[in-house]
Amino acid sequence: MTATEAGPLTDSPAVSFDRHPENYRHWRLRVEGPVAWLELDVDAHGGLVPGYELKLNSYDLGVDIELYDATQRLRFEHPGVRTVVVTSAKDGVFCAGANIRMLAGSPHEWKVNFCKFTNETRNGMEDATAHSGQTYLAAVNGACAGGGYELALACEHIVLVDDNSSTVALPEVPLLGVLPGTGGLTRLVDKRRVRRDRADVFATRSDGLRGRTAVDWGLVDELAPRREFAETVARRAAELARRSDRPAGAEGVALTPLRRAETPDGLTYPHLTARYDRAAGTVELTVHGPDTDPPPDAAALRAQGAESWLLAVTRELDDAILRLRTNETELGTWVLRTSGDPRRVLAHERTVLAGAADDWLCNEILHYYKRTLKRLDVTSRSLVALVEPGGCFAGALAELALACDRQYMLDGPPLDDEDSDERATFTLSEANFGAFPMGNGLSRLESRFYGAEEHLGWLRRESGRPLPPAEALELGLVTDAPDDIDWPDEIRLVLEGRAALSPDALTGMEANHRFVGPETIETKIFGRLSAWQNWVFHRPNASGPEGALRRYGTGLKAVFDRKRV
Repeated sequence: MTATEAGPLTDSPAVSFDRHPENYRHWRLRVEGPVAWLELDVDAHGGLVPGYELKLNSYDLGVDIELYDATQRLRFEHPGVRTVVVTSAKDGVFCAGANIRMLAGSPHEWKVNFCKFTNETRNGMEDATAHSGQTYLAAVNGACAGGGYELALACEHIVLVDDNSSTVALPEVPLLGVLPGTGGLTRLVDKRRVRRDRADVFATRSDGLRGRTAVDWGLVDELAPRREFAETVARRAAELARRSDRPAGAEGVALTPLRRAETPDGLTYPHLTARYDRAAGTVELTVHGPDTDPPPDAAALRAQGAESWLLAVTRELDDAILRLRTNETELGTWVLRTSGDPRRVLAHERTVLAGAADDWLCNEILHYYKRTLKRLDVTSRSLVALVEPGGCFAGALAELALACDRQYMLDGPPLDDEDSDERATFTLSEANFGAFPMGNGLSRLESRFYGAEEHLGWLRRESGRPLPPAEALELGLVTDAPDDIDWPDEIRLVLEGRAALSPDALTGMEANHRFVGPETIETKIFGRLSAWQNWVFHRPNASGPEGALRRYGTGLKAVFDRKRV
């Protein structure tokens, strides 16, 4: 998307998430054996939309789309990479964070989606460190503020240049009247274990901290004089690489361009279709199961590359979620369907699960599908699953239904063939019991039946068996199972009822219901922190005509409403 195309300052956003390193405008990616280098070099005039300059390596959604593309390619196309160094190509500045002019001029939903996507990308970097043997190292070679420091916080290790001027800072509260939007407050105390009084001091100092104090407080891990900075970073990157078990000499899988047809009425991929009903405010998402038998082992799966079914369908689902979230904000209810043979779904799943322990690609596919399901979990849309004859909600695809707010299962023949003997089934597999954890660390079954260990045991005993509607309803896997006579009216009433409710209230309700049990860094970032940030973005102290976001850089002080609410 070029600066002349639609975006947050227009009425018709049309954002593409397709990127390739050859066409990056803001990042430089190079691979040197086991170490990859991601250098931020933002084109100040390369904003996703007109209306602002990306000065001092500040970023907008376009910068972060490139970063997401790079992190994905490093995991799939470069299996030999063990350390990823994130640094700046500009002298004296690492990153100034999210662009303030972009935030001040964007509508509320754009700001929220921007922060959400940025959070997901940072979480993905941590996921690569934790599960893929690709450790992220931040080489902070200049001033590092706001979202720039939050980018560094997503890395496992932070090296700060010791030059008596370079600082790390979270200046959002004192300068902008908002909160750090991509997990900075949470990572300070939960991840880096910074004392909360020190975190309070740090987050209310617009000038930040540098040098030995930054190390002593736990804000960074080590310092390096400018003349020794490159050598220190290279040495630390090599040390981190030696700890990894990423395969040496393995051939990567090219993430080839997605085959996608886009019209005003929907999206079409080889394994997924999305159909819009703008009058009803709905999207019908249908995931198509595999039409061939699975590869017999991990080696054969690697030979299929990006065309292997679970990887292909995950890429398409990921892309569709991002496009719908960003470009179709008024389509508030997503109806999820599947089509295909559940036995083939389970067979493809078994190949990937069997190879995950010792094959890098199988492991990456599982974690990518996990991250895509997490993206669905935090999407502010009502999610309704329809389990019908001819569908394949089984194993990994059953997770899609379990991610939904409600599930309805047709108890009867297909609506277009009342003489058919085909019936809907719902099949659990071992994958539903922990292979794809939510942000709270629980499986979707554990979240659905929180604290009901006996019931979870019952479900495990039924794993692998296609469950008919009556049994799926008895086991609590579906909300209701109307017969074929009542089905059309029941589903129509459900969707019309959803459309009649406040989208804001629904978003808050759904987010509360989806995440039960323990809080984690992820649930705090997407739940607690996002809720407060949403509220703060709406307040006149931040976004009003005399608010801090509006007056930043004008020389005028913000005028605050002093009431605490």
